Amino acid sequence: MASSVISPPSASFIVKKSQKELGGSAFSSSSSPSPFSVPKCNKSAAKKIVSAMAPQQAERMPATTGSVKTAMTLTEKIFARASEKPQLSPGDNVWVNVDTLMTHDISGPGSIGIFKREFGPDAKVWDREKVVIIPDHYIFTADKLANRNVDILRDFCNDQNIKYFYDIKDLGNFKANPDYKGVCHVALAQEGHCRPGEVLLGTDSHTCTAGAFGQFATGIGNTDAGFVLGTGKLLLKVPPTLKFIMDGEMPDYLLAKDLILQIIGEISVAGATYKSMEFAGTTVESLTMEERMTLCNMVIEAGGKNGVVPADSTTFKYLEDKTTIPYEPVYSDAQARFLTEYRFDITKLEPLVAKPHSPDNRALARECKDVKIDRVYIGSCTGGKTEDFMAVAKVFLASVSAIIYFIYFY
Repeated sequence: MASSVISPPSASFIVKKSQKELGGSAFSSSSSPSPFSVPKCNKSAAKKIVSAMAPQQAERMPATTGSVKTAMTLTEKIFARASEKPQLSPGDNVWVNVDTLMTHDISGPGSIGIFKREFGPDAKVWDREKVVIIPDHYIFTADKLANRNVDILRDFCNDQNIKYFYDIKDLGNFKANPDYKGVCHVALAQEGHCRPGEVLLGTDSHTCTAGAFGQFATGIGNTDAGFVLGTGKLLLKVPPTLKFIMDGEMPDYLLAKDLILQIIGEISVAGATYKSMEFAGTTVESLTMEERMTLCNMVIEAGGKNGVVPADSTTFKYLEDKTTIPYEPVYSDAQARFLTEYRFDITKLEPLVAKPHSPDNRALARECKDVKIDRVYIGSCTGGKTEDFMAVAKVFLASVSAIIYFIYFY
């Protein structure tokens, strides 16, 4: 199918600023403090004074001068805390302490195999309460090999006494099965495993979804997961950060999927390769947690290492009845340096689609009105949340109403 070319947005729609143009990018959170949060200390920027002659000063010993600290982004601060370092910059390689490791029935058996091979058949995981295992891909299938994957998870969790193993024993009626948690990324949020300021790793590329909670979340491979199971640590490189500021009241006909498709269409599927994507602005602040999860979920489709939304009152409210574990949100410093900054006026955005065969093959939905649709798939990592199904239901109801109206009057 020939692809139509989308003309670039007008200057009023998007503004891109490079690091050289920015120098420092202002960022602050206006949300009310969380009962778990720690008050932030605002440091005023030093003023540069130029004079013909500097006054004489007493010599200061090195021990009293201290080190000069550079402002950090949200992701850099999480890395610094997790690695117990006072200061980090993009490109630094550090050992980070992992707060949560998630795996499922596709990658879990491989990760478990590597763990046993490297640490021994009788080795124990570093922390049985920080490992979350969710069978979600193969659980409702008659395939014997797929079922074997789930059996491996069961055996491992029983042997290791894993606290958070969301098993499904009764396969008779999954619709009414309270043990079935759905897509693992949705389950992580609903079961309270996503917390601001923490490091969450998972053996799935869409683990970045959890960045919606103001934490560092990214996908890793089986080998890395096997190592984390045994040590609770992983060597990671600090990514530079791209900042996406979206302002304006979002029209009812738009969803977060339109926002992220617009961004990917701008920067391409390789535009954020091994970079952090930080989302801010009044539009982002107005999004529900599930919509923020959609935003962060698809950063991997732009090559991103992680996506993150600063925690605010919406985040804290969502977590109130989901976790009792204390957490400490962090935020980008006012003078934090971003690799590039993008600004969007969402009031000018129209519904979008990604045409075959790439997420960055962006097109306006109205340009595809003549395309015949044979089958629609609802769910998956990006669209398997409650609000996604509600949005689909509204479309179905509107379609039925339109058909009834047409039949009645014509």
